[in-house]
Amino acid sequence: MCGRFAFYSPSEAVAALFGVAQSIDVKPRYNIAPTQYIAAIRRDENQSPELTMLRWGLVPFWAKDPSIGNRMINARSETVAEKPSFRNAYRKRRCLILADGFYEWHREGDIKIPYFISLADGTPFAFAGLWEHWDSKDSDESLQTTTIVTAAANDFLAQVHHRMPVVLQPENAKRWLDGDTELLEEVTADAPAFRTWPVDRKVNNARNESTDLIDPAGDTIIQQQS
Repeated sequence: MCGRFAFYSPSEAVAALFGVAQSIDVKPRYNIAPTQYIAAIRRDENQSPELTMLRWGLVPFWAKDPSIGNRMINARSETVAEKPSFRNAYRKRRCLILADGFYEWHREGDIKIPYFISLADGTPFAFAGLWEHWDSKDSDESLQTTTIVTAAANDFLAQVHHRMPVVLQPENAKRWLDGDTELLEEVTADAPAFRTWPVDRKVNNARNESTDLIDPAGDTIIQQQS
């Protein structure tokens, strides 16, 4: 599961890495939580990549109650092509969710310790995502929402958590947006190198938002995958 992440790199520079020419104002965030709006790249009506903001927690177009999105922050890669909540978006509405790192919690004794995870070289990346447009049948309410695709953790990240988000870099992002059906299996089998370290438990509160949330807690040495 991926339930919190951070994106603080300049959005226009990261968007350019993924082929987007225009930019929008995206504030640096260090504790992004479900139901908040997040920066994502998708295809526009002309099939060109565009940077936009989507609400985290996918609401299927057929849903009667948008609160269903609160439970749909992640989509499992193993079932995303068949599950009714996600299969339409998997075929037609994919996106890239921009990030610099994400948090996972690891149980140590009686407590869960939050860990921050980023690419080993510290560069920004994108989660494989899906998006949907939802219109209320009873009002003029309209939502555009998204979810993060996850997979079984690789050997390195399994030390922290049994699941991990599917991470895409510029060289394979276009294939995801183009609807490639083989990419998920490839990128989960050959995930990039990560690094991780424990952080302060104040990240547990989604109201906390500051740069020090990603700082290593204590003098713990950063673990890094070779």
